[in-house]
Amino acid sequence: MITMEHVCKSYKIAKRNAGFGEACKALFHREYEIIHALDDVSFSIADGEMVGYIGPNGAGKSSTIKILSGILTPDCGTVLIDGRIPHKDRIRHVSKIGVVFGQRSQLWWDVPVIDSFELLKDIYRIPDPEYQQSLEELTGLLNLSELLRSPARQLSLGQRMRCEIAASLLHRPRILFLDEPTIGLDAVSKLAVRDFILRQNQLHGTTVILTTHDMQDIEALANRIILIGKGKILMDGTLEDIRRGGEHIDETVAELYRAYDI
Repeated sequence: MITMEHVCKSYKIAKRNAGFGEACKALFHREYEIIHALDDVSFSIADGEMVGYIGPNGAGKSSTIKILSGILTPDCGTVLIDGRIPHKDRIRHVSKIGVVFGQRSQLWWDVPVIDSFELLKDIYRIPDPEYQQSLEELTGLLNLSELLRSPARQLSLGQRMRCEIAASLLHRPRILFLDEPTIGLDAVSKLAVRDFILRQNQLHGTTVILTTHDMQDIEALANRIILIGKGKILMDGTLEDIRRGGEHIDETVAELYRAYDI
């Protein structure tokens, strides 16, 4: 069970105008702007749910994922995941979750993918039999057999994302956080990733939280949608709650953004 109650998170960002003179002024007098990334965010997610967490750029999606994964500490509010407070119990917490950031990599750039997997095996202290079983299952389902001996830097984006997902699941986490996992992927790679995520949920009951701007991902995977905008939860329901008539899902969501002025 995942629970967030009245969570807030703000950032202080330095601001200055362009030019050398303004840069010199900033050495002695800096101006700051407070950005409220999350403002009184509350929701709960049951075991085995697949939830689409949507919103425009800067809405607070990635900040939420980072708080849930223990990377960030909330300014206030409570976060509980299976009885753990993520930022206070990070070592035990990360052994139970998997995280994929579409624009970040956990693979070592210049070594073969299998070496990265072996290192993750040691980091997570995965027993040899369990590791071999997970590796064989993930290699088959994600079609990785031709990729394991190649360095990550030599893989295409779609190939690397399949390896990133496998890396996040080697230790068989109960919860999977996916932050734009299909960004930049071609149609074939997207379908393969979607199919794998569905199988993972059906076979292992993995709880999945998916943030993405690709609404077809949401339509294919999520049975529940949480809409966030300007740091606030604006809607929590199903696709059918927001769909009107025969509208395309992208048009539906664009209209929803306009309705909430986000």
